[in-house]
Amino acid sequence: MMDGSMCQPGDANPPDSIWGVILAGGRGTRIRDLYPDIPKPMIPCLGTPFLGWVLRYLRAQGVSHSVVSLGHLAQVATRWLETNENTLSTRVVVEHEPLGTGGGIRLAWEQVPDPRASILATNGDSLVLADLAGAFEAMRRPEIDAVIVGVRVPDAARFGSLDVGDDALLKGFIEKRPGRGLINAGIYLLKARVRDDLGPSGSVRSMEKDVFPAMLARQRRIHVHPTDAPFIDIGTPESVTQAEAFLRAHADAFAPAGICLTPHGDHS
Repeated sequence: MMDGSMCQPGDANPPDSIWGVILAGGRGTRIRDLYPDIPKPMIPCLGTPFLGWVLRYLRAQGVSHSVVSLGHLAQVATRWLETNENTLSTRVVVEHEPLGTGGGIRLAWEQVPDPRASILATNGDSLVLADLAGAFEAMRRPEIDAVIVGVRVPDAARFGSLDVGDDALLKGFIEKRPGRGLINAGIYLLKARVRDDLGPSGSVRSMEKDVFPAMLARQRRIHVHPTDAPFIDIGTPESVTQAEAFLRAHADAFAPAGICLTPHGDHS
């Protein structure tokens, strides 16, 4: 399926055993002056930390269990997760030293109790409001080991692009260059059999620079699911100010979780 639409109520149908993994340990150096006492994923948006909207998005996609990997000011997010009702059953793990995307995913994966479970990994400081039905469909194919969600953009100069074959399989990563491209959305679906490909627990690994190239070298089959879905990353002062308008504009993405986008107080 090559569905590029935004997620809608009831669209997603994840595999029976899949856990969300949310990387929420970043320092947010570019916005530290604005929020010196809270980690970036805990920036309040419409009365809820941004991390809460990521959890709600995953729930809207049919994911019911997750592990949140924390780092910088982990106690702030831990306190919120423990004292607020969330849409997912959530566990927490703390990176005491930055492990990179691959290392962080591996550490969080160890908290998943079902050794047969696949994971859906994403970031706690960005939202790509894609309908994941096609990605889940690809994961059900026995020959597919992993899925990367890619976002079509008119100019990939700031991001770098995914190199995808006619068979929709990943061939590699293209350095930053101008023009239309399919960029890495930071959403990965990984089958249980590839967990060791992420390296030993505690190792520092990048998904783009280390893990996926090693998987390709081992002839792992990585499907790329393209989308035109809207996205936001709250990593800059400008994007932080746009977050609430973004959430309001795309309220339907959270409708399956029964979410009302009416501000209800800051619980961060």
